[in-house]
Amino acid sequence: MERIICLAIGYAFGLFQTAFIYGKMHGIDIREHGSGNAGTTNTLRVLGTKAGLIVLAGDIIKCILAIVISGMLFDKSHPDEVYLLKLYAAAGAILGHNFPFYLKFKGGKGIAATAGLILSFHPAFVPMGVIIFFSVFFLLHYVSLGSLLVYAGLMIEMVIVGQMGLFGSPQPVLNEMYLITALLTALAYYKHRENIGRLLRGEERKTYLTKKNKE
Repeated sequence: MERIICLAIGYAFGLFQTAFIYGKMHGIDIREHGSGNAGTTNTLRVLGTKAGLIVLAGDIIKCILAIVISGMLFDKSHPDEVYLLKLYAAAGAILGHNFPFYLKFKGGKGIAATAGLILSFHPAFVPMGVIIFFSVFFLLHYVSLGSLLVYAGLMIEMVIVGQMGLFGSPQPVLNEMYLITALLTALAYYKHRENIGRLLRGEERKTYLTKKNKE
């Protein structure tokens, strides 16, 4: 039951579609412009850097809130499962972001929400996420590649940190955490399947924090 509660909490927060709401406030449906994705990168390209950063912050915060609330609810009653329950909350937020029922399940790709997971789940994950993503972004300017590599790093580090005992959880709980992380990684790669194809063909569009996005 605790798993379902945390998943539901996460999904409810994930339904706050920052890109869609911000676009509507400026008279457009972001899903009808650019790549059609209701996320940070498309918002940045269509509406500019300020809009992109606002959407990024909103999508990060909604996942953080889901994780924090789930932790507060079950930290004392389920100390050996609290990280698993936080992960369910994060998964719910990502699913709510990607598949909002009121938008006919057409949302984003879940990367900004995943950033919220990395920033609030465990301190050990923060350096990995920041270093990998921003190294790729500022060197190559491919948001998709940076995002995919962060997910690969998340999967690897989840296992390493778990086996080091930093979560304080028994092995069956850790195995469940690994499975959820693997499923989220697979979902991210699936949502980026077109980006992967363009990367392989050398056709992926680069993203900048400047007016170059309009070119």
